[in-house]
Amino acid sequence: MSIIKENIYLDREKSWLTFNARVLQEAADENVPLLDRLRFLGIFSNNLDEFFRVRFAAIRRLSLTADTGEKILGGITAKKLVKEITEIAIKQQSDSLRILEIIEKKLEEQNIYMVHEQEITTKQREFVKDFFVNIVSPELVTIILNDLAEFPVLKDTSGYLAVKLVMKPVVEKSKLLNLTRSKHEIRYAVIEIPTRINRFVVLPSDNDKHYIMMLDDVIRLNLSSIFTIFDYEKVSAHMIKITRDAQLDIDSDLSKSMLEKIATSVKERRVGEPVRFIYDQSIEKDTLKYFLSHMGIDSSDSIIPGGRYHNRRDYMGFPNLGRFDLLYKTNQALQIPGLSLDENIMNKIAKKDYLINAPYQTFSYVIKFLREAALDPKVTAIKITLYRLAKNSQIISSLINAAKNGKKVTVQIELQARFDEASNIMYAEQMQTEGIELIFGIKGLKVHSKICVVERIEAGKLKRYGFISTGNFNESTANVYTDVTLLTSHQEILKDVSKIFDFFDVNFRIHRYKHLIVSPHYTRSRIYKLIDREIVLARNGRATFIKLKMNSLSDFQMIDKLYDASRAGVKIQLIIRGICSLIPGVKGMSENIEAISIVDNYLEHTRLFIFGNAGEPEVFISSADFMKRNLDGRVEVTCPIYDTNIKQELIESFEVGWKGNVKARFHSEKMDNKYRVRKPEEQIFRAQFESYNFYKNMIEKANN
Repeated sequence: MSIIKENIYLDREKSWLTFNARVLQEAADENVPLLDRLRFLGIFSNNLDEFFRVRFAAIRRLSLTADTGEKILGGITAKKLVKEITEIAIKQQSDSLRILEIIEKKLEEQNIYMVHEQEITTKQREFVKDFFVNIVSPELVTIILNDLAEFPVLKDTSGYLAVKLVMKPVVEKSKLLNLTRSKHEIRYAVIEIPTRINRFVVLPSDNDKHYIMMLDDVIRLNLSSIFTIFDYEKVSAHMIKITRDAQLDIDSDLSKSMLEKIATSVKERRVGEPVRFIYDQSIEKDTLKYFLSHMGIDSSDSIIPGGRYHNRRDYMGFPNLGRFDLLYKTNQALQIPGLSLDENIMNKIAKKDYLINAPYQTFSYVIKFLREAALDPKVTAIKITLYRLAKNSQIISSLINAAKNGKKVTVQIELQARFDEASNIMYAEQMQTEGIELIFGIKGLKVHSKICVVERIEAGKLKRYGFISTGNFNESTANVYTDVTLLTSHQEILKDVSKIFDFFDVNFRIHRYKHLIVSPHYTRSRIYKLIDREIVLARNGRATFIKLKMNSLSDFQMIDKLYDASRAGVKIQLIIRGICSLIPGVKGMSENIEAISIVDNYLEHTRLFIFGNAGEPEVFISSADFMKRNLDGRVEVTCPIYDTNIKQELIESFEVGWKGNVKARFHSEKMDNKYRVRKPEEQIFRAQFESYNFYKNMIEKANN
């Protein structure tokens, strides 16, 4: 059947902004605990910062090329897309300010008050003055701008106060006109708001009332102390924030190591082109004009008016004040039935596979596995890929421990993991010092796979143990990201994992894999075949379906394949948290496709693929989304699930998510984030809450 629609895909950037609007919906939701609403506001702001630093920056680069009228994928010019994104961002920025005002009023009902420098008591003023002198002042960077030869580089990770000093008048005499006049000299300065001090300063409480003051206002209150050497008449300070292009430009100098190249590129990022400028809309026009002109910001950049405070990502660290009643209840991570942290995990894995579904189940099994391997005399080697790591990574300490125990440890660490480059460089240098063999990836390919293999000598023979995951080996994010990890001793699967490490070493040789599906060489074609099989089955009148859960779906060719399957009658269910360029529910194109997004307390991060296969479902977990970069430009691993119980567990866990009727929104052509409406006879079914209950019930069944 021919498709009449002109546009059969949604723009990925607008779809991403629609996802971030879902995060903002959580901040606006009165059913979400108050302090968690602030956290969602911080997540929204942090997301938007990263979007402008990466995606918006890339489109802006396109818009500045010679052929600005050329349409990009999605049928729109880059210049027009920049304009539309800016309009959406301004609207979202306005919405976020309105939501923050509502939350602050609700906080006051709970005796939590946000106060600025004009609202504090004499006692609080004394506290703030003392806090400024002892804590803030030593960290402060203040620059007087007028006499500088060059305007200083403002970092995009910091907030600044743009200061205007109106000096006391100087009397001048005009000999020609025999007149006297007063001249007010204007001086400008910039104060960097320290990032090593908590943005929220908790003031002394008054009975049961809590008072919090922004660090920005602590500085405002003490402007007279900062500028004592100037004889000024008036001083004002308004917050500004700049976002820069965060694209890394890697040096091609063959004499430099990859570590040196990435480290240099990360340093150069601080002077990247400005792509967004946010300012307090109450700032004086002449002050705004001064900063824009001296920073080289013009109308081609995204200039967004905002409120008194920016860098609202800091709300992710808002103090809880002991008010746990204003936060989501923290569930204790569950153990896996039949797998105790007090037992030898490798001995258990030798007998059967186990699946960890974090954060519902504890990520501690992964750490325990590596610590066992570090001490086990029979273990000879550990190989692992690392993408993003915790601040004080237990993974790294376990690997160093293994190296100190004489194991050969090989680590593929991705130095180009965006915004984690500096952290990964630090860990790489630390591991190098401890004698760990490092692999820094493959030219032109990021390594995004989540794999580990341990080699052990048993009865004179090599036996492998390992794990494959959908998420990073990061014990911090494992508390808030939903991901699944397969613990296995399946020798054929782990032999394929070893081949991937061989590919890292000798990447001109493309391996064949018997079990794993590996990008960039095989994922696209293998997924196509799996979809094609469902199409053939549907055309032959067989029962068939496709169920996919992932972060993003934006690859147009993969979307076309799913459209083909829909037209053939294949029933398709999609749980896509973020970008979804596919348009579901269009007659003649996608009428058999339903797509939802779940945004709730945990960040949905699992990639799970289920194909009906005429009643014999095939189930896969993966590190890959259906995006061009994951299919063609990264090393990704998709792993089949062979254990019958685990396969059924994953199918049921998908169904739990699909049944959600509280935090589920529909993907649609309108990108309006409409919630799935609960039918009158339906009970409330909150997918993440029910997922925890699902795993809790598994323990109860195992114990009975």
